Amino acid sequence: MSLAVVITSACSAGSCDFAIGTTDTPPRKVIGVTLLTQTHTFFKDLEAGVRDAAAKHGFDVVIVACEMDPARQAAQIEDFVAQKVVAILAAPCDSSAIAPALAGPEQAGIPVFTADIAAHGGKVVSHVASDNVQGGRLAGQTLADLIGGKGKIAIIDHPTVASVQERVRGFEEALKAFPEITIVARPSSDGQRARATQVMEDLLQSHPDLAGVFGINDDSALGATSVLESAGRTNIVVVGYDATDEAQAAIRRGSPLKADIIQHPRRIGESAVDLIARHLKGEQVPPRVAIEVGVLTAQSLGRQ
Repeated sequence: MSLAVVITSACSAGSCDFAIGTTDTPPRKVIGVTLLTQTHTFFKDLEAGVRDAAAKHGFDVVIVACEMDPARQAAQIEDFVAQKVVAILAAPCDSSAIAPALAGPEQAGIPVFTADIAAHGGKVVSHVASDNVQGGRLAGQTLADLIGGKGKIAIIDHPTVASVQERVRGFEEALKAFPEITIVARPSSDGQRARATQVMEDLLQSHPDLAGVFGINDDSALGATSVLESAGRTNIVVVGYDATDEAQAAIRRGSPLKADIIQHPRRIGESAVDLIARHLKGEQVPPRVAIEVGVLTAQSLGRQ
């Protein structure tokens, strides 16, 4: 509780009597949010959803990002515990590395929720994310269709995060129906465009006969696309994941990026805060909430 001073006055016949009293004003509830990055469009949109829902529910939010540093994310969670926030929302940069850091909130009785990327361990009340396994299946089916059901492909991966693990699992499941497609490489870009550019350059040297590439997010897909455009390799198809505005523009202009899995990050952020509000009211909330995904191609974009 914070104490506010209230001064009242009553005036008559040219004189005033003042009375000083107090009133209790309840502090606003604060949610601590730690994201793996604030540089990617997806997480900017997710953050916007968090802020919108927090305003709706009367929460304050403190939003920070670890920029792919697990130790920094652990320190951010520790800071939230010290600040006695009412809840923590995390998008882990490393699904396994974050688990030990969740012991602090559990001991302090602070509920933890995750968004987009799950934690492999630790106590988490609820996880909100795209249906990434289904998204991976859609990506696999789409890429297979685009390359005619056969050929060598590569996955530009980011294997330390659960959401990507799910995407790749779904992707591989879809490819079981296409025995003439072979995954010949799966290097990691760490979800970063600069790294994906280097990865794609290396792939062109080691596998010049590639038919397709699956970029696990749009930074990976766009990094690969820029290399292919520079090299004039119009015979290699790229499928991405996120459907950012930049990716949609690349699809429209006829670049090697031919399709993208669309997510709804703002809805993920909003849903996570809605779950926190329900939980703090004592309601039961589901342990996992899946947000639907879809496929964008030049054809579907042309209908918009």
